[in-house]
Amino acid sequence: MTEETRPAEAPSVPRSYKWELLALLCLAFFFHQGDRAIFGVVATEIQEDLHLDKGQIGLVATILFWTIALMTPIAGYLGDVLRKKFMITGALLFWSSTTALTGLSQGLFSLAMLRSVATGGSESFYAPPAYALMARFHQKTRALALSIHQGALYVGIMTSGLFGGLIAQAWGWRSVFYVYGGAGILIGLLFLFRLKDERDLPGGRPQPHEPARPKWENPLRSLSIIFRTPTAFLLTTAFTAVVFVNNTYVVFAPAFLEEKFGLPKLDAGTYAMFYHHLAALVGVLIGGAVSDAVAPRIAGARLRLQTGAMFLGALAILYMSWGTTVVAACIGMALFGLFRGLFESNTHASVFEVIEPKYRSSAVGAMVMMAFLVGATAPLLMGELCDRGYSMSFVFACYSLAYFLGGVAVAVGLLVFYHKDRIVEEET
Repeated sequence: MTEETRPAEAPSVPRSYKWELLALLCLAFFFHQGDRAIFGVVATEIQEDLHLDKGQIGLVATILFWTIALMTPIAGYLGDVLRKKFMITGALLFWSSTTALTGLSQGLFSLAMLRSVATGGSESFYAPPAYALMARFHQKTRALALSIHQGALYVGIMTSGLFGGLIAQAWGWRSVFYVYGGAGILIGLLFLFRLKDERDLPGGRPQPHEPARPKWENPLRSLSIIFRTPTAFLLTTAFTAVVFVNNTYVVFAPAFLEEKFGLPKLDAGTYAMFYHHLAALVGVLIGGAVSDAVAPRIAGARLRLQTGAMFLGALAILYMSWGTTVVAACIGMALFGLFRGLFESNTHASVFEVIEPKYRSSAVGAMVMMAFLVGATAPLLMGELCDRGYSMSFVFACYSLAYFLGGVAVAVGLLVFYHKDRIVEEET
């Protein structure tokens, strides 16, 4: 009997494991994003210690995002044909090790190689299998699970603004990377024993009536699924707009508050990361719960929520940029975070409504590739414009246009293509 026609095996994983899985992945995603956030918190200190300018700091971030863009499609394809739990655990252990080694950087080249190429490349192998795994274990609670997981991103970033600043203030910027890298390695060791994937799920193997995907299908066909599905392509366009602004925010928001209002480094890092991501956490949890409740009754409900979030997010970015007081700027950051969270509560759930389950890891890989190829230029552009005399307020205000265009893309997808592309998935 072949693997494709083998009946479902006896249950080996309790149904409640889906929540343990979510908790484990949230823990990994906390450090996945926290490792990125600490760079923005200590960027000014790195710049001074290694004698770099803003353009070079932006270049380091851009190389990281380009590395992610180039490696994630490969990770997406492999995530559909290899064991997801091994990919996730290996990625966590590798990126945590290179994060710790980043603390040894002595100049631009070593910083870019350790921080951008090694860490960014290994982080790329987390998202595609992780999102596909959550979608498989969580069907009726999919948007809620993905929203909680996204919430770990916000918690990781906003707490890193505080803890990263405190560690740097006490022991220097290098110690921040040592601490976060070491903690990630310990979490990776836990994953070796506790993480399970869909093959361990009751009914995890294909059923006799269910066509199985070829083990090593043409990777171009798998990765092009986003571009062959109009709704998915337009949702990816909106996601690209979100990443474009978010990449710049994480790297330069603390410096924006430092320069515009003269805040101390610790306060600037805490304010920039905490208020924005706390509001984003609220938005993503509300958006996920509401979407799961409404989506079964109203077709396209997720896309409607995302359209409104993008347009309102553009206004919030403008308000943040034009704020004349610290309070006004922080309110703008919080509103921006709220609408960002509402959008991101359905980033993957919306795409999964128009993508077959067997291609979901590849779809995530293609989405991230497109988003980060474009979004990677944002920090570099910000750094170059600031070095040429433009204020961060002006550049952030200009970036609000990206959110507006993203809202237009989702609206077109909803009104023109969604009902044709939609896939009704059988629940298991």
